[in-house]
Amino acid sequence: MGNHHDDLARLASFFGGEEAISVVKALAQAGTTTDDVIATQANVRLNTARKVLYKLYDHALVTCQRSRDEKTGWFIYHWKLQPDQLDAFVRSRKKKALETLRTRLEFEKGHSFFMCKECLNVRVTFEDAMESAFRCSGCNGQMVSDDNRKTIQLLEDLSRKLESELSDRPAAFVTGKV
Repeated sequence: MGNHHDDLARLASFFGGEEAISVVKALAQAGTTTDDVIATQANVRLNTARKVLYKLYDHALVTCQRSRDEKTGWFIYHWKLQPDQLDAFVRSRKKKALETLRTRLEFEKGHSFFMCKECLNVRVTFEDAMESAFRCSGCNGQMVSDDNRKTIQLLEDLSRKLESELSDRPAAFVTGKV
């Protein structure tokens, strides 16, 4: 498989694991073909192949043409990979992730936090801690101030990294994370 097809296969794993990778590889080898052929070559159930293909279609990573079988009258779908859409898909996901990071960063910068000394997974804003008299809702333990400077730094670093990746042309699908 070519480089774009390898990237599509890796991306497919997010949509359906090893079976999705098999489907993409089978489709890459076949070029344009039906879901029956894809399922057979990928050694997966037809329903599984269709599920993967529809997910990829929803993200414009595959295309299909519909024709009618002359004998049965049923529709036949011919599928084809669209590796040229991979860059746009990855860029779109990175933009959404950047937006989420920026929202979280503003929230972290705009609030003071308290956490439970005992539970360690209970973290609330100052306002919520004050309402509970600085007591944990889980164990009734004492809430202590949480220094979120490391969290803010991490969010800023991740935001800068994504901004840098988005400013580069074309977007690289290097990290394996979408």
